[in-house]
Amino acid sequence: MAARVNKKRAFLFVSKVLGKHIPVNPYTSLLGGAALAVLLYKELVPQAGPQMDQLIGEAVKGLLNVEYAEEAYRKLMNERLTFAEPIKFVGFAETATALGHSMYHVFADGASYIHTTREDIPDLLPIIRFEEEHSHAVDHRCYALDEHAFAGDGPIVLVDDEMTTGKTTLNIIRDIQAHFPRKQYVIASLLDWRTDSDEQTFTDLETELGITITTLSLLKGEIQLLGVPMLDHAVYAGQVRHTEHAAASLVEDTAEASGIIDHCFEKDAFSFERILHSSISTDGYTNTAPYLKYTGRFGLQSADNAALNAEITRAAERLNKLRSGQRTLVMGTGEFMYIPMRIAAELGPNVFYQSTTRSPVYPHREKGYGVACGVTYPSPDDSTVRNFIYNVDPGQYDEIFVLLERESSPERMQPMLDALIGLDCDKVHVVYFNRLTSQESKGARI
Repeated sequence: MAARVNKKRAFLFVSKVLGKHIPVNPYTSLLGGAALAVLLYKELVPQAGPQMDQLIGEAVKGLLNVEYAEEAYRKLMNERLTFAEPIKFVGFAETATALGHSMYHVFADGASYIHTTREDIPDLLPIIRFEEEHSHAVDHRCYALDEHAFAGDGPIVLVDDEMTTGKTTLNIIRDIQAHFPRKQYVIASLLDWRTDSDEQTFTDLETELGITITTLSLLKGEIQLLGVPMLDHAVYAGQVRHTEHAAASLVEDTAEASGIIDHCFEKDAFSFERILHSSISTDGYTNTAPYLKYTGRFGLQSADNAALNAEITRAAERLNKLRSGQRTLVMGTGEFMYIPMRIAAELGPNVFYQSTTRSPVYPHREKGYGVACGVTYPSPDDSTVRNFIYNVDPGQYDEIFVLLERESSPERMQPMLDALIGLDCDKVHVVYFNRLTSQESKGARI
């Protein structure tokens, strides 16, 4: 556990599975979503119960034993599970974008996936919109290129990393039900900490809307928070300044030994398909770099998986040619988690994965505390948002691959590059999948 810098919720369960705050074996993260997929199949296809119980046992073994994670994940994927009716998955940004995608990806046919986003894309109207009440960033949107993405009467599976009260999922169910009514919802999460009172709220909503809500989790329990938060934003501001000062000192001391190496996949004729839409940040910055098509932000279906798998394999082959160290970290950025996670899984041994995050957490070195260290910088996408890299000590890795879906302007990228240099590894490879125009990116640091 760790302390959030958030007056709405003072604590954070720091997951050893998600690959957000702690570097993990990428197959461990993928297996977390795959395990939820097996639980879902057992719930919706009861006759498959004995077979699914065996697969759940494999998943648990892989989650507890990192050496078995890849084998367990491949066993679950090789089942090529399918449903008789279409099923829709929705992952919650930013932390559960990869979890939802990995859960969806287990199913070989009949599934679709979309994840919520906090980005503002003026050219598109969100198909649904809701709020995450306890979050430091409350607005969620879904931009579906297919206007019928939520149509039909089949079940919708909402995927989050944890349920503490479940209010977020109830908010999105209300919004979906108002526009795309149906009878069945499933909520899947790694952790479920709801109280009896919280569960009664779910029952009440079922009665009110005439629906069924099924909850699935890998771990269910109860928590109780005693006392009041001692940490406030003023205290944390001092910690942020201290962290930034330390990072700046490291840049000065290690700039000659560390290198930022700039790569761009956009020039590859066989690279990822793209979506030509711009975004606008809360500070007024318009980013014209394209998006990738198959991240899940705009929706995808089982039929798209083969193309995505091939693109990921090609990207991994290119990055493998750049590897030179024995300890490698692949870092996703923000909502862009699943594709970097899959690429990391295909890079071979001694590769860890994690993502940057926008969750403010108080770093503290003590046995059993979840966040030992961190660096922070203004997000390249939105200078009003702070991003964080946690639990990466200077010199911990020989090389880091930072994978960004879109490039931002050089001025906006520089604070992130400075923070990365401060991690004091031999090489930092900054990989853009979508580049700004040559004029916009002129002067980018290489």
